Amino acid sequence: MTTAGTILVIGATGTTGSRTVAQLSASGHRVKAASRRAVNVPGAEPVAFDWYQPATHPAALDEADRVYLIPPVGDADPAAVMLPFLRQARTAGVHRAVLLSSSAIPEGGPAVGTVHQALPDLFEQWAVLRPSWFMQNFTGTHAHAVSIRAEGAIWTAAGGGRVGFVDVEDIAAVAVRALTDEHAPNTDLVLTGPEALSYDDIATTVTQVTGRPVDHHRLSCEQMRDRLAAHVPPEFASMLAGMDSAIAEGAEDRITGTVQRLTGRPARRFRDLLEREMG
Repeated sequence: MTTAGTILVIGATGTTGSRTVAQLSASGHRVKAASRRAVNVPGAEPVAFDWYQPATHPAALDEADRVYLIPPVGDADPAAVMLPFLRQARTAGVHRAVLLSSSAIPEGGPAVGTVHQALPDLFEQWAVLRPSWFMQNFTGTHAHAVSIRAEGAIWTAAGGGRVGFVDVEDIAAVAVRALTDEHAPNTDLVLTGPEALSYDDIATTVTQVTGRPVDHHRLSCEQMRDRLAAHVPPEFASMLAGMDSAIAEGAEDRITGTVQRLTGRPARRFRDLLEREMG
C-alpha cells in the first residue's frame, strides 16, 4: 500500500464512510472526513461537505488526491450533482475515485449507475464498489432493524428470493484497498457475504440468536412501495420496491469471492455478525 497523499471520504459519518475513515486512519493514512456537519472523527481532519452546497466543495477537495464517494441519500438522479463535483475534483488534482454503488445497479443503470458509467472517462484510476444488501440493515437504524425491534417483523416484496448479504466492515476493508493499493482495480467489484440468504432465513437466524420471535411478512411490490413512500421520496420508494421484486426473481442470488481476494480474509457470516452485535 501507499501512504502518500490525502484521501477525502465523503459521507464520513455514514454506514460505510465511518468505517472506511476508521480503517484508513488506523493504517496511518491522512484522511479528510467530509460530512454535512464537520463533526470530529478520530484520526481524521473534519471538513464540511454537502452535495447540494457547491460552496463546500473546494475546501473539501483541497490537497486531496483520492476520494471515496457516497452518493446523496434518497436522490433518484445523483448524477446531476455528482458529475459536476467529479469534474471539479479531477481539475483540483484527484487522480483516483472509488464510488459506492449497489449490486442491484449495473453500469449505466438508474440512479448511481449513470455515475458509474462516467467514472472511467473522468479518472485513470477508479473502482466502483457494488455491495449486496448490508447485514447491518438488521441491527442498526435501517427500517428493517427498527421493525424487528418494534414489531418482531421484516416487511419486504422479496418473496423467497435470496441475497448475499454483506458485512459493512468488509465493504470498508475493500474500499481501503481500492483507495490505497498501488494499482487501482479499474473495474466494478460485486461484494457479497459467504452465503445467500432469504428474508425467511434472516428472520429465523435473528430469532435463534436473540431469542425474540421475528417473522418475515411478504408484501406485493405496490404494497412495499406505499410502505416505503411514508419515509422516502416516491420515486426512490418505487425504485427500492422494484429492487425487492428483482430479488424475488433471483437477481441477487449469488455470492462472490471479492472480499477475500481484495482483503486476504474470508467475508464474515451473518450469524457471526448477529452474535457480535445482538447476541
